[in-house]
This record gives sequence, structure tokens and C-alpha cells, in this order.
Amino acid sequence: MKKIRILLICLVLVMSIVSIGYATDEYGEFPSQEVIKGKVLKIISEERREIEGYTEGQGMTFQTVRVLIKNGAHKGEEVIVENVLDDRFAYNINIEEGIDVLLALDEDENGLIDMAYITDIARDKYLYWVIGLFIVLLVLIGGFKGLKSVITLSITVLAIFKLFLPLILKGYNPVTLSVAICIGVIAITLVIISGINVKSISAIIGTSLGVLVAGILTLIISHYAHLTGLGSEEAQMLTMIPQGIEFNFRGILFSAIILGALGAVMDVSMSIASSMHEIRDKKPDITIKELFKSGMNVGRDIMGTMSNTLILAYTGGSIHLMLLFKAYNFPILEIINRDIIASEIVRALAGSIGLIFTIPITALVFTLLVNKKKTRQVVK
Repeated sequence: MKKIRILLICLVLVMSIVSIGYATDEYGEFPSQEVIKGKVLKIISEERREIEGYTEGQGMTFQTVRVLIKNGAHKGEEVIVENVLDDRFAYNINIEEGIDVLLALDEDENGLIDMAYITDIARDKYLYWVIGLFIVLLVLIGGFKGLKSVITLSITVLAIFKLFLPLILKGYNPVTLSVAICIGVIAITLVIISGINVKSISAIIGTSLGVLVAGILTLIISHYAHLTGLGSEEAQMLTMIPQGIEFNFRGILFSAIILGALGAVMDVSMSIASSMHEIRDKKPDITIKELFKSGMNVGRDIMGTMSNTLILAYTGGSIHLMLLFKAYNFPILEIINRDIIASEIVRALAGSIGLIFTIPITALVFTLLVNKKKTRQVVK
């Protein structure tokens, strides 16, 4: 009965987020466009040409391709497409017969296809396979807890894509939004996974305060270091979107940091609370002081690896940029003073500091709650 109740609560939460998401998912200027997919039936011809002005040995390859349209108003029609491979470009669309591609179609005034272009390889089915494998393994190995993990992950994804992002595009404050979304995700995830008890309450408080420390530290450092939040190309492109929204880019940097740190901080907090719960369960006569000390010892063991996790995750996201700096032998002082690199350093270290703060907070909250519960039992 309890399991059914949890699933019903989860279903209500998912439906609520989706319904709110639909209410906030209109951006006015750009209606969602249908993605046209096609299948490469045949590469009719392929011609290699040397181009004047190119480096010796470089040139362009012109492919004539027959493609079957798989969806949309022109489903079932075949089109002839020219695909160009340029040796000067780092990214070319290399196609083979039988693969799926994405298409852009130009229509005439009668709705007939005038021109067709291959815009990219269609990779979605392979991503669906990986997602499906991930879900199956979670449920097979984790059982009912694995199923609850799938549900909480779905709620997190929906909260970000159906609430957080649409509301920022409507001009809402990203700092307030990210705090609300994070606390909501923390509470829902930990309550669904572990129920309402001392363990989950301690983890909720520890995680919430840990990510808030990371975010507040980011805002302070951003102010004094004059970080703009505009270090990346994507951030600069946001200034040119047609909706004309005045974004708070420092606030978005704050949001990125607390969302990025949330998973690791939640993991640390729950690990500490769970360990302390097991210690107390196996040794009910343990003193409050010893229990707190045990929680801190567990936290210290986790701290090093989790800090590495955060720093390596952010480093991995910037590896192309770091390779460029290294290739052109930029001085380290110039590198760390660039806005984009300084922002990434702050992001990694602020998240790690928030994680460190989570350890004593979770251990202390668990100890206080257990002590309060014990005192109440004695009084009764």
C-alpha cells in the first residue's frame, strides 16, 4: 500500500510539473518547428575537386544523394540532395547509405519541395537506446528503489526543462528560481527515495544549505572579481535573442553553479545521513558526541573524491578551450584572468566549498534530530 501511495504521489508531481510547463512554454517569437528526418537511400555520385586558393592537397567533395523523407507533410517523398565536404572545415557531415539524417526543406508557393539540405546526422535513436538501457539497469539492479530513482530523475529533468528554463526566458530572477527549484528537487528526491524520517530530513537540510553556500559564495566572488557571466559564446548569444529579455547573467552563473553542484552535494549529504543512521541502528547506545564524530569521519572520507568529481566534471567541460590555450602557449596569469576561465574556476571551487560545508551541517542536523527524538522518548 505504501509503495502504491508513493507512486501516486510521484505521478501527481510529474503531471503537475508538465501542466505548469505547458503554461510557461510559450516564447512568442519562435514557435516550435517540426524536425524533418530522412533516410539516405543512395549516394548517386561523388566528385572530388581541387579548389583554387586552397592549401595543396585540400579541396572539396561534392556528393549527390537520394533521400527518403520519413515524416512531416512530405513523408514518403524522395529528394535529391547535394552534400558538400570541405577539407578546410573541422566539422563535415559524413554520410553513408542507410543512415538517418536531419533535413531542411525549402518549399515553393504551392507547397512543393524546391530544395532540400542535409543539416546533420540523426542520432536520437541511439540516445534512446542508451536511456532505455540506463532505466532497465536501474530497475533490474535497484528493484523498487531503482524505479523510484527513475521517477525522481524524471521529476528533476521536467523541473529544469518545463519550469526553470521557460521561466528564465520569461524574465524571472534566476537566483530565486534556482533556489526554489533546487530545494524542491532535493526535498522530492530524498523523500521519495527514503521517506520522511531523520535520515532524509538531515540530508535535505544539509544539501540545501550546502548548495546555498556555493551559490552565495559565487555571488560574492562574482561581484569582487567583476565576473560578467558572459564569458562563453552561448551566454553572449543570449543577448541577441529576439524576445529582448534583460538577463541577469551573474544570476544565471549562480544558477549554473548550484545546479551543477546539486547532485554531488546531495550524494554526500545522503551518504553521511545514511551512514549515521546505520551506525545508530547497529549501536543504539552510542553517545551523541560519538555519533557526530562518526558522521564527520565518513564525510572526510567522501570529501576528497567528491571534490575531485566536481572539479574534473567542470574541467572536462572546458577541455577544448584549455587545449587551445596550451597549444598557443598562453601565460598562466593571462589564462586565469580571462572571464570564462575565472568563471569555471569559481564554479568548481564554490561547488566544492559548498560540498565541504554540507558534511558538518548534515552530521550536526542528524545528531540534533536524534538527540531531540531521544529526549522526547525519555520524557514520555
